[in-house]
Amino acid sequence: MAKVAKTAQKKDPKLSAEAKNYTKVIKAVRSPESGAYTFKEGMVHKDKVKDFLANVK
Repeated sequence: MAKVAKTAQKKDPKLSAEAKNYTKVIKAVRSPESGAYTFKEGMVHKDKVKDFLANVK
């Protein structure tokens, strides 16, 4: 018998639908001391992306 792939398992459709509302946001921030860029990232609800980008310093 063949094994069942882990991706073939049934998932809760409600949880799957909720996960689609989140976005990974990455912003490049310049360091004042060295001038090098660092990256701030986070998983944010799609309605709060602008707030995340405005508040990351």
